[in-house]
Amino acid sequence: MVKKLTLMAVLTAAALIVFIIEAQIPLPLPIPGAKLGLANTITLFALFFGARRPIKLTTADTLMILICRIVLGAIFTGRITAFFYSIAGGLLGFAAQAAVKRLVTEKQIWVCGAIGAVCHNIGQILAAMLITGTPEIAAYLPLLVIAGIITGIITGLAAQFALARIAI
Repeated sequence: MVKKLTLMAVLTAAALIVFIIEAQIPLPLPIPGAKLGLANTITLFALFFGARRPIKLTTADTLMILICRIVLGAIFTGRITAFFYSIAGGLLGFAAQAAVKRLVTEKQIWVCGAIGAVCHNIGQILAAMLITGTPEIAAYLPLLVIAGIITGIITGLAAQFALARIAI
């Protein structure tokens, strides 16, 4: 139990560090709030970690890592208003990844990453439409879907690569 809790804390800290660093990097994209989503690498890593390893992380454990990262990320970056967009996107993306996890192997985590990133973007757009009352924001969705597929594949491949080489 202590090893599992320690692993969860380390993964939360790693995701938070990646999130904070990424928040400082402006992307030259015409889409407000667009990011690479590199912290999702840690979420995917944790989600697929359980198989054949002495420390088992469940889907619920991974969800706790994600929620802690989102809450702490909003506090540490001072972007409290962004919390609502992050939690909406994070939960929808996570739900999709948890569902897809049942259909893919550790050699197909990139698929899970792409689907999760697209769903994350859909969740953020839905939150933005709800918060602002502006349905026209949905016009960004096609660009976000394309960006989500690309960045999701990258984060998925990074998690896949890390899982293949970690000997815990």
